[in-house]
Amino acid sequence: MASHSDTLVVFFGATAGANGGKLGSDEREIILLVWQIVDLHEKKVGKLHSYYVKPDSLELTDQCKEETGLTVEDIIKAEPLDKVLQQFQQSVSSEVKSLGRSSFTLLVNSPLVIRQVLHPEASKKNLVLPECFFSFVDLRKEFHKCCPNAGPAQKQTLVSMLECILFLLAHFVCFPGHKFACVETVNYKFDSGACCKTEPVDSETVIRARGLPWQSSDQDIARFFKGLNIAKGGVALCLNAQGRRNGEALVRFIDSEHRDLALERHKHHMGCRYIEVYKATGEEFLKIAGGTSNEVAQFLSKENQVIIRMRGLPFTATSQEVLSFLGPESPVTDGAEGLLFVKYPDGRPTGDAFVLFSCEEYVQNALKKHKQILGKRYIELFRSTAAEVQQVLNRYMSTPLISTLPASPIVPVLASQPFLPAATSTRDCVRLRGLPYTAGIEDILEFMGEHTVDIKPHGVHMVLNQQGRPSGDAFIQMKSADRAFMVAQKCHKKTMKDRYVEVFQCSTEEMSIVLMGGTLNRSGLSPPPCKLPCLSPPTAYAAFPTSPAMLSEAAFYQPPLLAAPRHPQTTVASPAHTLAYYPPQPHLYMNMNMNYTAYYPR
Repeated sequence: MASHSDTLVVFFGATAGANGGKLGSDEREIILLVWQIVDLHEKKVGKLHSYYVKPDSLELTDQCKEETGLTVEDIIKAEPLDKVLQQFQQSVSSEVKSLGRSSFTLLVNSPLVIRQVLHPEASKKNLVLPECFFSFVDLRKEFHKCCPNAGPAQKQTLVSMLECILFLLAHFVCFPGHKFACVETVNYKFDSGACCKTEPVDSETVIRARGLPWQSSDQDIARFFKGLNIAKGGVALCLNAQGRRNGEALVRFIDSEHRDLALERHKHHMGCRYIEVYKATGEEFLKIAGGTSNEVAQFLSKENQVIIRMRGLPFTATSQEVLSFLGPESPVTDGAEGLLFVKYPDGRPTGDAFVLFSCEEYVQNALKKHKQILGKRYIELFRSTAAEVQQVLNRYMSTPLISTLPASPIVPVLASQPFLPAATSTRDCVRLRGLPYTAGIEDILEFMGEHTVDIKPHGVHMVLNQQGRPSGDAFIQMKSADRAFMVAQKCHKKTMKDRYVEVFQCSTEEMSIVLMGGTLNRSGLSPPPCKLPCLSPPTAYAAFPTSPAMLSEAAFYQPPLLAAPRHPQTTVASPAHTLAYYPPQPHLYMNMNMNYTAYYPR
């Protein structure tokens, strides 16, 4: 029987858009598939098969019409891609069998038709490709290997395919013992894995993908780049300062050729969103995905595991409590060994954990527990990646200290009032999270409605980020813990300017910790990444003279929903029920993460 390389299937394809060297770069669908069998043992060629393919969109570009000679009328009655692929498989199997052979080699005159067109389109349409499309020979590489001094190959056309067949016959008549050495493969699936910070990463193999849906997993990203081979553990999802995904990922491919093909997918779509693709460096990839922890390396050493991240765990949660929470329908790989609790450098728990599962069924069962209660807290569960495990561990183990940036100058204010109260454990405050960035004091007061009268004097604190822009947070001191509890119950998830706002009850102590980098939700407080000195601004500030220019935008601000603010020189007390407020003063106080602006109710 003839060897595997003696029977070739020469394969060609065209799309409704760009062809030749830009084939697949514009995300257009396949409209033409052509193939022909070449029997090198007998020096014969089989029948030329040419099939039109009906795309979902029947629009053809002028370039396509010119290069293929096809019109919309030619393809409107054609079969869809899945039917044509079935015909391909049946036709090739029948002809190969008639030659007395059991296998064949797929040969193309450009890998683009396989990597940039066929695999991506089949992935989007959830089609299962025949196994022969995961291994092929690029004739151009074979040609240049045999004829290294030859010029660049002509662009890919149907004529070039016929020329390719003639070249094969001529070459193998002269060199009957030739064997194909450059057999290329397409990975069946993406393999997750760990990456060490000391591992060399070639910058010519890394890209940055931007605009990803926040819930995207590494498998979703690998699916977007289907047809290109990603290195093991080569998808690193980026996290923001709060530890949440920011819509970006760094992807490492097996070589620069695949990286260059990935760049051609710039602004291709993942669902309804287009994804931007840019060059990145190996240093950037290692910063996100690299790790040095032996504990993490051991955790990620188990092959073919699916990772789930749990967030919001009680700080006292044990391995057995987590396993019981997940239940017998979603068994964890190796029991407690399949759990990795994330901790601060001093050993304190962060409330995060990663869990390994052996199959997709167990993962789906576990994800059904999303936002169910463990202890007194609801737990968030979502898919994760090996790179995210490294990134989260790196973030918490980096032991950040107070920012060494130069202190922001204190802008003078008119009132000599305490800026923030002394920290206590009395839960007489509320935190507003998710405020529209355009929200002002009057919007907050309208949002609180009847509870506005229960605000303490000097009790509304708007939070700004380090750039001086609204962060979407505010803290409000109420007259008592009962009033704060009532506000949190009545106002939680009420709408302000088409956005729902979360309202949590807290204490001034918790408020200070949050402003230093900790987190607070309805289930409790998570401390900041490391022990920091207590942030306690001076109890009083002197009344500095302020220039009129400094007051032009802030001191004369008139909240339209309230009674007119009092003049800065007025000190006469008003009845308790009057809703008159000081105008917002541009008083900023800077710590590691935040600036604050205080608004003083009268």
